[in-house]
Amino acid sequence: MSFPYVTDVINALFGTHWHVPLPTFGIIVAIAIVVATCVATRLVRKHEEVGKLPPQSHTFVTDMVLVSVLAGIVGARIFDILDNLDRFLASPMSMIFTRAGFSIYGGLCFGIVAGVIFVKRRSVPVIPMLDATAPALMLGYGIGRLGCQIAGDGDWGIAANMLLKPSWLPGWLWAQTYDGNIAGVMISAPGVYPTPIYEMMMALAIFCVLWRLRLQDHRAGYLFSTYLLLAGFERLLIEKIRINTRYDLFGAHLTQAEAISFLLVVAGLVGVLTTLHRKRFWTRVIVGAGVLSALSACAPH
Repeated sequence: MSFPYVTDVINALFGTHWHVPLPTFGIIVAIAIVVATCVATRLVRKHEEVGKLPPQSHTFVTDMVLVSVLAGIVGARIFDILDNLDRFLASPMSMIFTRAGFSIYGGLCFGIVAGVIFVKRRSVPVIPMLDATAPALMLGYGIGRLGCQIAGDGDWGIAANMLLKPSWLPGWLWAQTYDGNIAGVMISAPGVYPTPIYEMMMALAIFCVLWRLRLQDHRAGYLFSTYLLLAGFERLLIEKIRINTRYDLFGAHLTQAEAISFLLVVAGLVGVLTTLHRKRFWTRVIVGAGVLSALSACAPH
C-alpha cells in the first residue's frame, strides 16, 4: 500500500476521510534535508576543532545545503527527462511538472557541483568540506528513499520471483504491489521488489561505515572517496533488479544509473588509492572485495 499524501496515512490509521494535498514524499525529503544538515554541521564543527577546516566554516553549511537542494531539484528533473526522452517529446509539460520520476543521480551531480562552487566562493577548502559532509549525504539519501517507498513514486524493481524468496523473509520485504501509488501504475500480484527499502537499508549501513571511519586519521579526500565508492557499488547492485531504460554504450547495455555508478566507483577507487596508507590498503581491498562478492552473489536477478 502506498500513501502519496500525509492525510492518506492519517486516514489509514484512524479511518477518516480527509484529503489535504500535502505529499508524503516532500515531507520526508524535507526531514532528510534537515537531519542531514544538522549532522553535516556537527561534522564540520569537528573538522574545525582539529584544524582541517577554518573556524566558522559550519556557518556556511545551511546556505550550502539550500543551494545544493535547489540545484539538485533541477538536475533530478533534467536527468529524468534525458532518461525518458520519448515521453518528454510526446508530452513535455506533463514530465516537467509531474511530482514523480525525479532522478536521484541528477540531483546528486547538480547538488554536489553547486555545493562545491558555493564553498569555493566562500574560500573554504573543498576537499575537507566534502569529507566532513560525506556521512550526512548518505544519511539524507537513505531517509529520502523512505519517501520513495511510502509515496510509491515508481522507483520500485522488476517483478518479484517468489520462487527465490527465503521462507523466513516477510512477504512485504520481497514483493509489493504499491496500491494507490502516486505514479498511478497498476502492479499485478504478487508484486515487484521494493527496491527503495533495500536502498534505504544499504544507505544507512554505508552511513554507519562512514560514521565509523570519520574517527580515524586519514588524508584529505579519503572519506569522500569512500562515499563515492560505496554509493556507486550500492546502486550497481540495486540496478540488477530495477526497471530502467537501457542504452547501448560501446556494446554494453547499461542504464543511466549504471553508467554513472560505474564512474562513481572508478572515481572513488582512484581517490581511495591516492589517499589510503599503503600498509593498510591490501587488507581492506581483500576484505572489501569479499564483501562485495558476497553481496553480488546474494542479490536476486
